[in-house]
Amino acid sequence: MRTGSASGGGGRLAAVAVVVVLGLLGAGFLLGQLTGGRDPVAKRDSPAPDRPSRARLAPPPARMPPPLPPREQPVSGPNHPPLPAEQGGPFGSRFTTGTPEVALTFDDGPHPQWTPQVLTMLADYGVKATFCLVGTKAAKYPQLVRDIAAAGHTLCNHSWDHDMALGMRDEQAVLADLERANAAIRAAVPGARISYFRQPGGFWSKRVVEAAHRLGMTSLHWRVDPQDWDSSPAYRIASDVNSQTVPGAIVLLHDGGGDRRSTLAALRTILPHLLTRFHLAALPPGRDAPRESESADSDARGGGNRWFPN
Repeated sequence: MRTGSASGGGGRLAAVAVVVVLGLLGAGFLLGQLTGGRDPVAKRDSPAPDRPSRARLAPPPARMPPPLPPREQPVSGPNHPPLPAEQGGPFGSRFTTGTPEVALTFDDGPHPQWTPQVLTMLADYGVKATFCLVGTKAAKYPQLVRDIAAAGHTLCNHSWDHDMALGMRDEQAVLADLERANAAIRAAVPGARISYFRQPGGFWSKRVVEAAHRLGMTSLHWRVDPQDWDSSPAYRIASDVNSQTVPGAIVLLHDGGGDRRSTLAALRTILPHLLTRFHLAALPPGRDAPRESESADSDARGGGNRWFPN
């Protein structure tokens, strides 16, 4: 009797175990169906893969703003930057384009992992932007500088080594820093026109704005900063840019200086969204002053500098 009882109890335990296992398997299957096969605790804003697939990009929007009239490039050169100082910007730096066009700008590059992916996305949507290059990075990755220029984007000086205290240094030190960064960019792209300067961190001073002006560069601030430099999630970067951008805004983004997977993921939303509302354009690099005969012909035709009113 004792043996039979033990045997019966063991059978009942085995049956209970089978029921429990089947129940767990069924619950797992049901959970998998409800979550679409994804990890139920996975983060929604997990970083994008290093090499985004073009198939994941939304197509360019079918409905776009009506075209703007053609505009001439402004004359620029030493002591004659392409855009004038702007009231409201720190020490006269620009925070708008001065036209209805919106300018996307990318700081802290070039970077061998992130910059090529940004260039690919911009090309897919037919968008030109402005790249603010750090001199040390330009010297290290000259081919990326050439790729940026060859794609028709505007070049901007972002100091030699991202010195956020540059504006506090004496005039000669500031000039030397900006000239060194320009030299690194032009070593990669001989004769490149570098018509903009952006102070690292936005820590502007009168001295650094005046030095940039002396070298023919407009000081470039921004109107929209989604703080993508601070590891913000992609959805927040996209939401800030899409909700804060207005006609004429200069938008600050980054293609270097850290892990930029969130920025890349956000661009997949930003680009098609903004293109339905605005014209996205690179800031004008400017052009050399025409020779006397060219100037006379232009005046006779009623031409002139129609870019960016004061």
